[in-house]
Amino acid sequence: MTDLSTKYLGMKLKNPLVVSASPLCKEIDNLKRMEDAGAAAIVLHSLFEEQIQIESNELDRFLWESSSVSAEATDYYPDLGNYNIGPDGYLEHIRKAKKAVRVPVIASLNGVSKGGWVRYAKDMEQAGADALELNIYFLPTDPKLTALDVENMYVELVKEVKSTVKIPVAVKIGAFFSAMANMGVKLDKAGADGLVMFNRFYQPDFNLDTLEVVPDLVLSRSNELKLRLHWTAILFGKIKADMAITGGVHVAEDVVKSMMAGAKVAMTTSALLEQGIGYLKVLNTNLQEWLEKHEYESITQMQGSMSQKNVAHPAAFERANYMKVLSSYSVETPVR
Repeated sequence: MTDLSTKYLGMKLKNPLVVSASPLCKEIDNLKRMEDAGAAAIVLHSLFEEQIQIESNELDRFLWESSSVSAEATDYYPDLGNYNIGPDGYLEHIRKAKKAVRVPVIASLNGVSKGGWVRYAKDMEQAGADALELNIYFLPTDPKLTALDVENMYVELVKEVKSTVKIPVAVKIGAFFSAMANMGVKLDKAGADGLVMFNRFYQPDFNLDTLEVVPDLVLSRSNELKLRLHWTAILFGKIKADMAITGGVHVAEDVVKSMMAGAKVAMTTSALLEQGIGYLKVLNTNLQEWLEKHEYESITQMQGSMSQKNVAHPAAFERANYMKVLSSYSVETPVR
């Protein structure tokens, strides 16, 4: 039987299937079902920076004193006091999760500033989390904020958290950096043990009847995997940090592609929201069958096999692929 084991953030996992952060991870019974269905590790739902601020009675000051937030804009914020669970409840959830399952439990912090992150990163470690995922969700809307400012913010945050905890720290980032490869190297040098690629920046819609801005959640699809594969393949061999792919992992072939690009694990949530937690068994079985059919002895054998590590001139390679795609397109039916 093919060896599905892999190593991520210094932890040996029985397979590369990791459940990413989502509301599914709020229930301990769900975590047990995920483990039973074959999940190799679980990322808990995120503790939001705003929840930390609420506990410190700082959110009102943040909203009303910030020069960049108008009174009208406060309507966009949910009632975070009743959303999810607060910091203390989250720490208790980690403790319960560690007692309930044997697979690694990865805590998740979602925010943009150092503030309470450093304190709660340490608290999460003490609560028993095996690793920490920094889910940095930040859209730089201030025109005065430069690309370098944004990059430095990420790097300093990683340095601060890494100096506080001993457990591994992964960084979940978006793909919209001017120089993604350079940013990956910067985070690697800052001490990140892993890069989770990529965060999905949800875009709100307009309700034309009520003239309101409304949240719009659309689950991922396999075609979103391409962007993740692209940058994972580029960064493989250039950084020490492990890479995880999240967003677009729905079938066993998506997992295979992720491994070939150079990822150590493939994270999934949308597929479980659609198919149910038990779908992890299907992914595991299909992954095993694919590897055996194609005569792979192990997951590690294929990791990075389709990366750009052995390409002499990556930029020229990218340019050539771009030209090949455009020149291969032909219009068989005239557009009317």
